[in-house]
Amino acid sequence: MDLLTDFRIFNIAAIHTGSAEANIPGILLDALIDSAKMLPFLFLAFLLMEFIEHRTGDKLERFLRKTGGGAAGSLTGAIVGCIPQCGFSAAASNLYAGRVITFGTLIAVFISTSDEAIPVLLAHPDMAGDVWKLISAKLIIAVAAGIISDAVIKIFRLNKNDDDAIGEICTDSKCGCGSHGIWYSSLKHTLNIFIFILIVNLILGSVMAFAGKEAVSDFLSGMGIFQPFIAGLAGLIPNCAASVMITELYADGAISFGTAIAGLCSGAGVGLAVLFKANKNIREDLAAVGTVYLIGVISGIILNIF
Repeated sequence: MDLLTDFRIFNIAAIHTGSAEANIPGILLDALIDSAKMLPFLFLAFLLMEFIEHRTGDKLERFLRKTGGGAAGSLTGAIVGCIPQCGFSAAASNLYAGRVITFGTLIAVFISTSDEAIPVLLAHPDMAGDVWKLISAKLIIAVAAGIISDAVIKIFRLNKNDDDAIGEICTDSKCGCGSHGIWYSSLKHTLNIFIFILIVNLILGSVMAFAGKEAVSDFLSGMGIFQPFIAGLAGLIPNCAASVMITELYADGAISFGTAIAGLCSGAGVGLAVLFKANKNIREDLAAVGTVYLIGVISGIILNIF
């Protein structure tokens, strides 16, 4: 486990034992580090969107929209999401808001996003074999969920033709891309989202820290067959600390593998929070939340049965 992950777990545990006041600077530092790690992913996502909008005309945009969905898009999104870094889910939210990728690809990224789960498991020598089991399960579930989501949207014609979605993002943020160029505009978009992410991480990081791992563990342990439902809700918390907590509970034997999958599949890091900020269609945002939650819970229940 890297030092940052180790520090995060220590910080949460220390606050639970009563030394919260001494660890408030740690919460601030943790939120800043988590937010800063997403900067390169966000900047590259916005740079791509600005490049598409202002430099390539319609050809590249049409190509990306065509290849950004279906089986290929879901597989690509699921593979990228497996990399232990929630910056990809934040970037995917912005790409979806600009209609560069489809809803199914977005869901695939969200479900496969692992955050700190992989390094936390690697920190337990006896759990090293579970890393591949976790990655494989999330990858298969993410690809299937992405393909099914896009198929349902296509069959019922639920998709809306937002040809100028990228342009709307520029208009809403008043980035001044026509005057300053795509680099300045991308940086301005990135900083705006960064501030939002930092605030979210500060609030949720504090809540997670003061709640304490032990209290959540006791609650989950007493839920019996309903564990996946509660773990799925915990996973929806848009903060990397949620995945750390769920993975630690699994490593400690407090919850089953299926329950851990339920929480980790619904846990898209800060990606869900960014989606509500970047995408103006609240129905789509709520549909994304509901989809990852249901898929996570259903997958967890099935794995617990077998």
